[in-house]
Amino acid sequence: MSTAILTHPDCLGHVTPVGHPEQVARLEGILERLKAPEFHALIRTEAPLGREADILRCHPQAYIDQIRDAEPAQGTVALDADTHMSPGSFAAALRGVGGSIRAVDMVLGGEVGNAFVATRPPGHHAEQKKPMGFCLFGNVAIAAKYALDHHGLNRVAVVDFDVHHGNGTQALLWDEPRVRFVSSHQMPLWPGTGAPDERGAHDNILNVPLAPMTGGAEAREVYEREVFPWLDDFAPELVLVSAGFDAHAADPLAQLTWREEDFTWITGRLCDLADAHAGGKLVSTLEGGYDLQALAASVAAHVTVLMERSG
Repeated sequence: MSTAILTHPDCLGHVTPVGHPEQVARLEGILERLKAPEFHALIRTEAPLGREADILRCHPQAYIDQIRDAEPAQGTVALDADTHMSPGSFAAALRGVGGSIRAVDMVLGGEVGNAFVATRPPGHHAEQKKPMGFCLFGNVAIAAKYALDHHGLNRVAVVDFDVHHGNGTQALLWDEPRVRFVSSHQMPLWPGTGAPDERGAHDNILNVPLAPMTGGAEAREVYEREVFPWLDDFAPELVLVSAGFDAHAADPLAQLTWREEDFTWITGRLCDLADAHAGGKLVSTLEGGYDLQALAASVAAHVTVLMERSG
């Protein structure tokens, strides 16, 4: 088997104002790093446009129309203090949805062992009717619903190790008993959600707050003590990952102190989970990470493990 990377040039057409951390250069740096010889074996696949029928699994039609209609003819427009659109942003957001769904199809169909979806804007802060935190559509939550409904799975795990709480994914999956959602994140930190008592309608959500300056060794202990036993008990048939790399010590938006080796470790442990219960089936989708050098290095570490473990 092998590892797929799904992306599309449209994702470089989503332009944010000068100085905005979620910038085109994030994806450019990742794609440049993944051109290195050690990544030549990646199965490079274009992310298709997501279909409205799939977005409707998590967002109402009125919200889809709102986002489409908000796209400006030129320049940028602010949907809130953090979230912007430019000409091309709607297509970029559709590529994030479509890429995540195509990756699920490839992995569940046996075309590849696992996959990394390198698209932007990110998705894990988008709620049912609210864009926020740079995000327009809930890519990973939509992919989880698709895997359940289209492929007939009964148990999907979603793990979000972005430094910010995946409030959107939590909201979109709150009432979904077939999914267990885990978010580890710095607290206190924007968006201010993600307390341990936020458990979901079916005790299907596990929030793991980490204090500022928490390093990789401490985070590993928490994952081993709280996260992996809970997910092993669930025995997921597919593992989906919201792969944010802003827990890195160099990231300008937060204060955790992870390093590349910590992303290597957590990727390996998530592959262990997938191997134990899902035949190795894992799809990872890019979320945050805003120091350009640390982001590219951390993604390279993450993808290296996926390639080594793809079967």
